[in-house]
Amino acid sequence: MRQSLIFISTCAILFSSSCGSKKEEKEEEIKFLVTSPLRKDTTVTRQYVCQIHAISHIELRALEKGYLQKIFVDEGQSVKEGQMMFQIMPLILQAEFQKAQAEANYVEIEYENTLALSEKNVVSKNELALAKAKLDKAKAELDLAKVHLGFTQIKAPFNGIMDHFQVRLGSLINEGDLLTTLSDNSKMWVYFNVPESEYLDYKSHINKDSLLKVKLLMANNQLFKYIGVVETIEADFNNETGNIAFRATFANPDKLLRHGETGNVLVSAPLNNALLVPQKATFEVLEKRYVFVVDKNNVVKQREITIASEMPDLYAIKNGLAENEKILLEGIRKVKDGDKIEFEYENPKSVISHLKVYVE
Repeated sequence: MRQSLIFISTCAILFSSSCGSKKEEKEEEIKFLVTSPLRKDTTVTRQYVCQIHAISHIELRALEKGYLQKIFVDEGQSVKEGQMMFQIMPLILQAEFQKAQAEANYVEIEYENTLALSEKNVVSKNELALAKAKLDKAKAELDLAKVHLGFTQIKAPFNGIMDHFQVRLGSLINEGDLLTTLSDNSKMWVYFNVPESEYLDYKSHINKDSLLKVKLLMANNQLFKYIGVVETIEADFNNETGNIAFRATFANPDKLLRHGETGNVLVSAPLNNALLVPQKATFEVLEKRYVFVVDKNNVVKQREITIASEMPDLYAIKNGLAENEKILLEGIRKVKDGDKIEFEYENPKSVISHLKVYVE
């Protein structure tokens, strides 16, 4: 009996010790991590949806009617300036050219005979002038026939990449029919729209003689390796959207970009004396952004803040916080307004340096 009592007492002591240990662990677990906003100069990167265009993108159309006799290139092929692409059957135009050539030869002989007679004063100067006019007319008609015959040969107007064929070999083609399109992808023009306030920010921070440099985030979420420059800004704002169109030029030596692609332009701008907080220290309620501020009595108070700019992992605060205030960094969902907490304080510089993207 005595041994049983000793055993029970020992178990009770162990149980009590175990409970105390668990209670201490529980008290340690409810300690929260707190930090403060950080005041510093930084840069903000904004994204704009963009459309990517070849620097030259044209339609190739037939200038003469006829059957498509030959195709010298293939879809998607790179072509050089002056390279033959299509041949339209030139039989009728060839005959007209030969007729014009024969007529020009005949009139030229007549002119030479009239000239010889004029030198001997056999014919008047007016007859010589009339013969010369006939020769000039015949030569002009010959040049015109030559031009029309040349229209049956469609050549590349510049270096570029062929697109899909709209016709097939042997097709009857009318004047003006679309054959294909040709793109010069050596450089790309990237168009994106910028709100008025951000346009004013960029213009105020860019020197008069310098160009705004931008990056391109492609559709696969990878950065294009070449930097672009904004060379053109449209003259007028769109009154319906409040935006103005920018055009950035990107070198494309690897021909990676193609006409018609989409992506996002990344534009960086300086943000001086910004008040920064980690995004994870904030939460949203009914489209408004809040933080939990810890007062001098360790009580958390919910407070609305206004966001000035958004960066990866960070917000720049416009209103609602002071630099020296403490905010709850972790455990936001474990507290409610008015709770008293135990916390550990971490320096904001250390907090930001451990985020995914470190702000220089």
